[in-house]
Amino acid sequence: MVAVAVLSGLATASAAVLLAATARRRAAPRRPAHLLFAAAGAVAVATVLVGLAEVSDAAAHWEHEQGSRTDWATLVSVGTAAGGLLFCAGLLRLPGVAPTRAAAARLVLDGLIMAGALWFVGWVLFTEPTRLLGDATPMACPAILIATVAAALTAGVALIVVFRAPQSRARLAAAGAGAIALTCGGMGMATGLCQAGPTVAVSSAALLAAGALTGALALRRVDPPDRADLDLIGRDGEYALLPIVAMAASAVYHLSQDGRFGALAVAAGSVEGFALVTRQFLTLHDVRGYAGRLAEREAHFRELAHTDALTGLANRRGLLRALHRCAAAGTPCVLLGLDLDGFKNVNDMRGHDVGDAVLAEVGRRLRGNLRPGDVAARLGGDEFAVLLHGRPAEADRVAERLLGVLGRAYDQSEGPVFLSVSIGLAGWAGEPDVELLQRHADLALRHAKQRGKNRIERYDAAYDQLLRRRTTLEHELRGAIERDELRLVFQPVASLPSVRPVGAEALLRWHHPQLGNVRPDEFIPLAEECGMIAKLGAWVLHQACHQLSRWLADGHDVWVSVNVSPRELHAPEYVVQVAEALRAHHVPPQRLVLEVTEHAVATDLDELIRRLTALRLTGVRIALDDFGAGYSSLGQLRRLPIDILKIDHSLVAEHEPVRPVGRDGPAFAPMVDIVMRLGHQFGLEVIAEGVTTPAELAAVVAAGCRFGQGALCGWGVPAEHLEAMLEAATSPGARPARPSAPFPTPPVVGPVRPPAPRPAEAASGQVGPGAAGVSGGDAPKSVNQHVGSVDSSREMRQA
Repeated sequence: MVAVAVLSGLATASAAVLLAATARRRAAPRRPAHLLFAAAGAVAVATVLVGLAEVSDAAAHWEHEQGSRTDWATLVSVGTAAGGLLFCAGLLRLPGVAPTRAAAARLVLDGLIMAGALWFVGWVLFTEPTRLLGDATPMACPAILIATVAAALTAGVALIVVFRAPQSRARLAAAGAGAIALTCGGMGMATGLCQAGPTVAVSSAALLAAGALTGALALRRVDPPDRADLDLIGRDGEYALLPIVAMAASAVYHLSQDGRFGALAVAAGSVEGFALVTRQFLTLHDVRGYAGRLAEREAHFRELAHTDALTGLANRRGLLRALHRCAAAGTPCVLLGLDLDGFKNVNDMRGHDVGDAVLAEVGRRLRGNLRPGDVAARLGGDEFAVLLHGRPAEADRVAERLLGVLGRAYDQSEGPVFLSVSIGLAGWAGEPDVELLQRHADLALRHAKQRGKNRIERYDAAYDQLLRRRTTLEHELRGAIERDELRLVFQPVASLPSVRPVGAEALLRWHHPQLGNVRPDEFIPLAEECGMIAKLGAWVLHQACHQLSRWLADGHDVWVSVNVSPRELHAPEYVVQVAEALRAHHVPPQRLVLEVTEHAVATDLDELIRRLTALRLTGVRIALDDFGAGYSSLGQLRRLPIDILKIDHSLVAEHEPVRPVGRDGPAFAPMVDIVMRLGHQFGLEVIAEGVTTPAELAAVVAAGCRFGQGALCGWGVPAEHLEAMLEAATSPGARPARPSAPFPTPPVVGPVRPPAPRPAEAASGQVGPGAAGVSGGDAPKSVNQHVGSVDSSREMRQA
């Protein structure tokens, strides 16, 4: 017994030293818990020493020292309780076990419920009538009562902490087992001092020492959990249900054995009930707090769902919510649709980071220039909207202010960014209708963009009609070829001054069964936008080549020109398409002229030159249309691989004809004369477009122009009408006796610089054969040519 006592004291002291050393090494977040463990170890040492000292002192006259032993047993039980409570407090202070006071209170209540159940079950088993230990059952003693309560409480808290730990349970469970063993050992020492004898006391001291040493070794390397596992919905109820079930089963068993409940049992039941009520109150409080936090987060996320993350403005959902509220209240409001002009260039040239910074600045400017209650929103990309509450007159002033504010420079680290904004306005049209208001604002914004941008446009009902017609035309145009609704008309190109047809320009017409005749200047731009222009161009090319092959087969000396859009021209497969059309219809390449508008030159000159060069290698001729009305310069004209210049009508009809200075001769058009001399210097043939009056005809002839096109020479007519004109021009009385030249040479009417065709072209005749040369006295044949078409230079551009 002496050896056991000595070893128990040494083990307990070693445990205390280990706990103190561990507390010293721990970092600040974990040190408070280990200081409590060290204090528990010190109390355990004192308890063991006091208990063993009393056992050694009273061993000789054990029966005669009952009163003294009871006092020392009480002291041992108090020490045991203090050590157990300090150990439990240390467990609760471990980081992650009880992060808040509410969590610590919940754990303490759960431990108290568990302790009450353990104590009650133990009381039922060790008291009358069960008396599990029989004659060794302890008698009523305050020291034993205190020790058992301390042991039950320590066991309850330790079990709850271990069960609640989400991870690292093994070492934590070892620490908890050590705490339970420590308090059970103290309870045994108190029992031995009270009545069981020195053997029980010394054995219990060994148990206490073993528990202290086990806890010290476990806590030396224990890794506390990183978070608390306070599940309010899942396992949390089990910790209250199981103890209550155990107490109820014990009570039923006790009553079935004719047992009685004394004051201690009633006290234990009262403590259990109080702990349960308190626990449920805390649970209800936590659930209410949790529900409140959920509501706050839901409101926060709902607000985020209606807010644009980049600008902080409302997003599309937020705008819709504001519009529906405005509609429900019936208040007058105006919706402004805003779109930044040229913002795509900012992203492409400066990068998306600069673009995002510009958009954020747009959001700040919108917020800073609106009245309280107005809603600014970013709908996506560079599209914004503003909902204004008030009358339309006030909305006009706000829109004007925003037009100026958003048009100011946006300072960035790499230099300022300059943008403009287009704005469309729309208000309620009668009854509030959110979708209709949005549609009207979008239409007004679209109209503002189409009319030149950087402007404000208010919704007009005519926009709806234009949009509906545009949508219908786009839909119907996609099947127009298959439904055989398209046709070609041919506007004559005549030799001057005889006005006899030598060629023709193929013009596209569309007659719809319900829509009637659709103007080319309406459906051709639409075809370019919707991607139909390549399909239409291929159809026109094949139809024109087919008709040309028929005329050539009938013996008519004629050529046909076809307009080419920039999109077709820049397509890599277009050269192959032209070659295949010529081969399919057996058309000599020099009989086909491809007309390129002067506006196409402004797109990509180098690429255009490569494409035109490739086309000329097939043998076709290239004409530059509308010369003088676009972007051409002399340098570009010198570089372009073209064969024909078509003078725009604006130059033909620009001024009254002037007479030569210092000599006799007919009046001539000065701009036409300049272009003629320029074209001849470059070896180009020149065709005057838009010749509509005899005065214009005389002026262009006097300037030396050999070919003309316009109302005076003939309108766009069906193929059979042009064929009749060709028949009349080549009747037996008018048929020449010599082979036709590439272009007929007119009689000399004034001082004209003769053309200087390129030698290769003159030899091969690839400029486009015309009718036979005729004298100035030849009169044009009368043919009914007016079929409702207009001059090609003013109307249709197949491209």
